[in-house]
Amino acid sequence: VAGGHGKGNRLDQLFKPRYVFVDQDYSVYVSDTWNHRVMKWEKGAKEGIVVAGGQEKGNSLTQLHSPSGVIVDQLGTIYVSDCWNHRIMRWLKGATQGSVIVGGNGTGTQSNQLSYPMGLSFDRDGHLYVVDYGSDRVQRYSIEQMTEEI
Repeated sequence: VAGGHGKGNRLDQLFKPRYVFVDQDYSVYVSDTWNHRVMKWEKGAKEGIVVAGGQEKGNSLTQLHSPSGVIVDQLGTIYVSDCWNHRIMRWLKGATQGSVIVGGNGTGTQSNQLSYPMGLSFDRDGHLYVVDYGSDRVQRYSIEQMTEEI
């Protein structure tokens, strides 16, 4: 379905994939952890498409550092746990850079901080749940409030 051509950074390769998400069109999104990117593999594709990160590891809005959890909403917006940057990023469909919606204020246990976030999930009401691995907690955020602040 994705990768399978040895580890590497070509579009038909992955390097330490960690999480997977399948959308309603059966496109497969993979957090390609050591390539610091999120890849999208459309149904039947031989190669993936870089949809977030892929600009080497770093902390700019075009970069990720060891992404983990990934989910995609019905509009094609991608949400990524940017693990080693201690933040959750949102990438609008087709965007070349993301925005920080949670964390990004250094590692810690304050309400505006995360420590090695991993898994992500939405509930029916649109709340975002984040596994805050390094702080031994699960946090819940309201996306509507975050949208109003941006």
